[in-house]
Formats: sequence, C-alpha cells, structure tokens
Amino acid sequence: MNRSYINRGFIFLSKAATLICLAILLFLLARITFNGIAGIDFTFLLSPSKNFGTEGGILYQITGTLLIISFAGFIGLPLGLATAIFQSEYIKNPILQKTTKILIYGLNGVPSIIFGIFGLILFVNILDTGISWIIGSVILSFMILPTIILASYQSIHSIPQSYRENASALGLNQWQTILSVLIPQGFGGAVTGLLLGLARAAGEIAPIMFIATAFSGAEIPRSFFEPVATLPTHILALAQQATDPQALQNAWAASLVLLTLVMILNGLGLYSRIKFNALDLR
Repeated sequence: MNRSYINRGFIFLSKAATLICLAILLFLLARITFNGIAGIDFTFLLSPSKNFGTEGGILYQITGTLLIISFAGFIGLPLGLATAIFQSEYIKNPILQKTTKILIYGLNGVPSIIFGIFGLILFVNILDTGISWIIGSVILSFMILPTIILASYQSIHSIPQSYRENASALGLNQWQTILSVLIPQGFGGAVTGLLLGLARAAGEIAPIMFIATAFSGAEIPRSFFEPVATLPTHILALAQQATDPQALQNAWAASLVLLTLVMILNGLGLYSRIKFNALDLR
C-alpha cells in the first residue's frame, strides 16, 4: 500500500478523533453551563446549605474546597521542588536516574481511590486521627506530587549548563548555586505543575471522601482535626437526591462552580507556563 495513503488515513483519523473529543467536551460544558447558570446568584454562593443541600447555598463547600487544596499546594510545592532538584543535581547514576523517573511516573498513574484507602488505613485507622481536613490535604499533596516534580524537573533540567559553570566560577558551591540560580530559574515550572495539580485535586472526591469531608453538617473548621464540606462531595450527595427538582438544580449549579474553579486553575497554569517561558527566552 502506498505510504502516502497511510499517512493521509492516519491524519484523517487523528483529526476525526480530535473533533470527537472536542465535541464531547463542548457538549458537557454547554450542558453544565445551561443547566447550572439559572441556579447561581450571590445568595447561592454566599449562604450555607440546608436540608442536605436541597436548600441554601454552597458557602461552606467553596470554603472547604479552597482550604483543602490550598494546604495541599502548600505541602506539595516544596516537596516537589526539592525532589526535582535532588533528581536533577544529585542523582548522576543513569540507572538510578531512570529508576527514579519510573517511580515518579508510576506514582502519577496510581488511581485516586488508592490514595484515599491509604489515608483511611494509615491516618484514620492506625494513627486514629479521625476525619480531618488537614489529612485530606496531605493525601491530595501526595497525589499531585508527581505533577509538580515532573514540571519542576523539566524546568530545572532545561537550564543551560553554562549557568551552573558561571555560578561555580564566581565561587558559589553547589548549595548556593541551587538557591541563587536553579530555584529562581526553575520556580516557574514548579508553579505551573502546582496549578495543574490543584486543578485535578479540586475535582477529586475519592481521596478525601472517607478521611476529610462530611456530606452534611460541616461548617468552617476551627481546628486542623475537623471535617470540611467540599464541592465534589456536595454534588455527589445532591445527585443521590436527583428525584427532587431543587436538589438537581443545586447539583447543576454546584457543578458549574466547580468546573469554573478547575478552568481558572488550568488557565492560571497555562498563563504561568507562557509567562515564565517568555522570561526564560529573554
């Protein structure tokens, strides 16, 4: 068979697959937007939920989601950046370098429910921490860690070797080079990875469902060892009451808010990547 026909066929199938995926995405976005926009107003956003979510708004759910992912980022960013620096600057053995990459990619492929079960067994059952939002943040930080590491490593590894040599010529030791050159130059990649990881974490329910959240009754926590309400668990609870029109409307509205939050984080991640890449080119 003529190779040009194979190439044309492959290009056609690739374009068709892309259009199908894009059509599905646009359909979901349009459906959620159309059904959810009618239920969103300031009262819905700024009032607490009542009667298992069928009444009131999603104030505590928004607060809980932002709180839990913020602390996940606070924990994950330094760990991810430090791991990327260690992998790039201290692991010189090619076999060990390859093994480290395989382990990081493997961690990135672990299903989110496994993180939830791990947190339930270790923290709730063995350490007896109880249901706690801070434990949920720790588990989410583990889940987004590979994304931060990979983005940070690519950013640090792409720094020209001449930067390290110039720093060494100025009398800086390796640790001073890391602090003065590598971290400032590679921080943009870490931020991009963090934002993309948080976008994923914001919509996750499996890792935190049994260790950090409550489906009803949770308010703004007053300590580290209290549960929180989050948008994903709230949507799940409302979906179980789909026969109630008001619950269904609130579920669509909460879904649109969560989708908006995820899109904002993804947009910030894209902006961060473009901005820091532009700075690196100067």
